Amino acid sequence: MEYETPLFFRVMKYASSAEGDVIDMVSGNPDWEPPQALRDGLSEYADLDPEAFQYPPSDGLLELREEIAARRGVETEQVVVTNGAGEANYLAMARALERDQGEEVILTDPVYPYYPGKTTMLGGTQRFVATDERGQLDPSDVRAAASEETAAIVVNSPNNPTGAVYSAETIRELVAIAEEYDALLISDEVYDHFDLSGTFESALAVDSDHRIVTNAFSKSLAITGFRVGYAIFPPELVGNARSRHMLVNVAGSRPSQYAVLYALRETDPDYYERNRKLLRERVDAFTDALETAGAEYTTPEGSFYVMARFEDYPGTLENVFELIDDAGVAGMPGEAFGDSRAEWLRFALVTPRVEEAAERLSTRFA
Repeated sequence: MEYETPLFFRVMKYASSAEGDVIDMVSGNPDWEPPQALRDGLSEYADLDPEAFQYPPSDGLLELREEIAARRGVETEQVVVTNGAGEANYLAMARALERDQGEEVILTDPVYPYYPGKTTMLGGTQRFVATDERGQLDPSDVRAAASEETAAIVVNSPNNPTGAVYSAETIRELVAIAEEYDALLISDEVYDHFDLSGTFESALAVDSDHRIVTNAFSKSLAITGFRVGYAIFPPELVGNARSRHMLVNVAGSRPSQYAVLYALRETDPDYYERNRKLLRERVDAFTDALETAGAEYTTPEGSFYVMARFEDYPGTLENVFELIDDAGVAGMPGEAFGDSRAEWLRFALVTPRVEEAAERLSTRFA
């Protein structure tokens, strides 16, 4: 089977080799500081006895799993600590497809590109449901697309790339559809700490054996390089997921898990609120400049991405390369996220140079 290299890597490679100064707005790597407690946890770990430098339990440090379970209101045995949200989603999608309840995975359009890639890798087939102009998903459209062949419905809220935050009613309806067709709702909630609307609802709020929730600390603690995520499975589904995780990874990183646990216990909620405040300011500055440039744009309710459409400038990979050369701003082509946003570009607001990037875009398109 041939696998296509994600466009993220092609854009980042082109931007890194470009002449002149380029502002990176491609990937979701937070530019702000992780909490001090995370650094303290790493320092403490460095002084532990040699036995602490060996394999951790395959499904994660028990204390970390207990902390996650307590925070999410589930049993510890339901939690598998993973190599970031990427592996958490892989395990969830694999678990859905290996139940022999269908081979179709319902995805949104636009979509985070790794979901369709994982679907193909796992031998499933994709079925896309378009969201509206604000990125909201209508459950009636999902219900119309669902069938006995539906193995999973994969959603991401707060959403990448649209910034949409799905309502509690939407989440409840999606779980109900999964139950009706004996499928699994897979809810990727990696941006839950970046709900700018105050309306985020976790799928864990719905008591059901037909939903799996995935998450990670990559974004919320600004540690994308630590690769600590988790998946929460219904009790009867966790065993096979745990075995697959062990066969693929053996185990995750012990020092990363130790530091995350320390940070969870010692970090004040103000840390997360400061980061949300920073993002709100960046959203305002960036969208104001897009307004000046005459662009159409999304105002995110959550996550940290803005999509923009400039007249007669579709969101192709070639145009992204041109924008890097002409304006020194690197974004993502809308075509990477599906047909419905092929005319758009996506920008990640995780750089202190957001206002400078906005001015460059305004100059380029004014």
